[in-house]
Amino acid sequence: MIQISMPEMAMTVDQMTEIRVNSLSTLGLAHVGDAVYELLVRGMLASQGPRDIHTLHKETVSRVRAEAQAKAFRLIEPYLSEEEMAVYKRGRNTRVHGIPPHASPVEYHSATGMETLFGWLYLLGRSQRLRELFGIIAGEKNNGAG
Repeated sequence: MIQISMPEMAMTVDQMTEIRVNSLSTLGLAHVGDAVYELLVRGMLASQGPRDIHTLHKETVSRVRAEAQAKAFRLIEPYLSEEEMAVYKRGRNTRVHGIPPHASPVEYHSATGMETLFGWLYLLGRSQRLRELFGIIAGEKNNGAG
């Protein structure tokens, strides 16, 4: 696994208790997780050296699309605890209000589950675990398998 070098993720909200985080809506957790995942991707890409903004944007979009997130989830799935898998399944099984035309329903639900997990970890202040999971994803992508 590669080491992702990033500053400690700043909490924009007070670290929440597990009871409070677990009481949030699944789509609320996914909303936060979507932003967290995209920020991790953007940070990784920016740290790889200078690129023009068009290339950075294109690469970011290719990695945060539902199809790419579904593939990313398959990479981290073997490393998830039972609790993390339950959070993922909660997100995966939630009713969504539209699926983009470029994604299959299975991919979109899987991506929603992963975003839910990343939002849950972020709001609980588990930044080290986020880095571990993202490192698995980034390591695979950096080796050309993504």
